[in-house]
Amino acid sequence: MTDTPKPNTPPHDHVASDPAESDTLAEFRMFRERMNTRILGENNLVINRFFNLDGRAYESGALSVKTKELLGLVASLVLRCDDCITYHIVRCAEEGVSRDEVFETMSIGLIVGGSIVIPHLRRAVDRWDETEKMRATP
Repeated sequence: MTDTPKPNTPPHDHVASDPAESDTLAEFRMFRERMNTRILGENNLVINRFFNLDGRAYESGALSVKTKELLGLVASLVLRCDDCITYHIVRCAEEGVSRDEVFETMSIGLIVGGSIVIPHLRRAVDRWDETEKMRATP
């Protein structure tokens, strides 16, 4: 691994444009992509290195990408970051995570984070429902 970040590589840069995606998810994706490009355009060495490290952490290794996205979802629930939750919900859907797997994962986030996670769990389930509708749309 080199110490030089890849130029203009946002962290977890996996969310692809999909004509069937909901307006909410499309807005999230477009804002995220626009702001990541803006931030990386400043060419701040520390920020660029952190974004690069973040992206590399989710690459396949001893753990699969699917497992890492599920772990990211748990951490995001516990830290109560709705943007992160949305990101990992979408990535989990892209990685073929089943409904049972995502709910079991969310149950771990709830147990670890406690009742303060419940509002974020509601939004996570709403986002998961959006991804399921998107996948059901031909």
